Amino acid sequence: MNILNLIGREKELFAEDIQENERALSEIVSSSRFLVIGGAGSIGQAVTKEIFKRNPRKLHVVDISENNMVELVRDIRSSFGYIDGDFQTFALDIGSIEYDAFWNADGEYDYVLNLSALKHVRSEKDPFTMMRMIEVNIYNTVKTIRQSIEKGVKKYFCVSTDKAANPANMMGASKRIMEMYLMKYSEQINISTARFANVAFSDGSLLHGFNQRIEKKQPIVAPNDVKRYFVIPKESGELCLMSTIFGENRDIFFPKLSESLHLITFSDIAIRYLKDKGYEPFLCKTEDEARELVHALPQKGQWPCLFTESDTTGEKDFEEFFTENEILDLNRFNNLGIIKNEAVYDSILLDHFKASIDKMKQSGSWTKKELVDLFFEMNPNFDYIEKGKYLDAKM
Repeated sequence: MNILNLIGREKELFAEDIQENERALSEIVSSSRFLVIGGAGSIGQAVTKEIFKRNPRKLHVVDISENNMVELVRDIRSSFGYIDGDFQTFALDIGSIEYDAFWNADGEYDYVLNLSALKHVRSEKDPFTMMRMIEVNIYNTVKTIRQSIEKGVKKYFCVSTDKAANPANMMGASKRIMEMYLMKYSEQINISTARFANVAFSDGSLLHGFNQRIEKKQPIVAPNDVKRYFVIPKESGELCLMSTIFGENRDIFFPKLSESLHLITFSDIAIRYLKDKGYEPFLCKTEDEARELVHALPQKGQWPCLFTESDTTGEKDFEEFFTENEILDLNRFNNLGIIKNEAVYDSILLDHFKASIDKMKQSGSWTKKELVDLFFEMNPNFDYIEKGKYLDAKM
């Protein structure tokens, strides 16, 4: 399966930039020590492999998923073999005291990369998962930045999202609040980040779900009115590593919008995907019809599909990597743009956010409305609309 073909591209996005900067990348990585947090997710694995293949002095990987970590190691050993440096993985929750003990026992790193996140819009359907999203996306970021400052880490990187630019959902807004904290702590440590497109076939994504549906002999379902930008996993790793190594303090890297990166609908990708698998899409009108036909159609070289309009909470009509008020550097790299930031933040507002969340946690009870209202306070341009329907209510 050629992922580039499925998303409508012929070549990798950052090939020129990587080639032009490879010597500096390799020299810096091979002489440095890295900690990758959330390293067993799709983006985390891609970043870990980009670091590993450049022979770092030290590469430690932390992730809460033991199974994904095992696959990461198998993948690395099968593709790259071994390095001279210290490569170890640790199945830990970064919010735990076990992680703190791990950090206190070592913590000697030049670069700390935080790739952990709750990334799904569907995670904001209830107040409990939403609070965990705040814990992972914001609080754990603040915690690991503070630990990095205490240990004298040279550079802290964490991944943001294109959905942080004029956010329309709670996930994007949580990353925007995270960026506010980055500005605050950038006065004590060098920090860079990245906003980028959807990672094609990443764990839990709709495209990854296509693989599951074929394997389980189930219908393919996709919106036909939502267009998104996509990068392949390798490109996500390259983007994060470029920001980590070359980003100046407070820089946000993003893919330039060009002929190489264009919008494509999920339904168009589904059609390409099925043809790659040897099937013609058969368009159904209802879920029941699609579920019924999946038993007979594949034998005829067809696969039942349900392509519908998006009507769920949190779906943004369009994608953007920056806002009109942000200062851009579009000249440093060929296909990488950079948002340049000053250390602008509102300490009173950030303190209010923390006090509000802490109060909710201490009470042991909170509502979704309380969290949404607080996010509106933090994001004046928040474009959240509650539609009362979420992805879990669809096939």
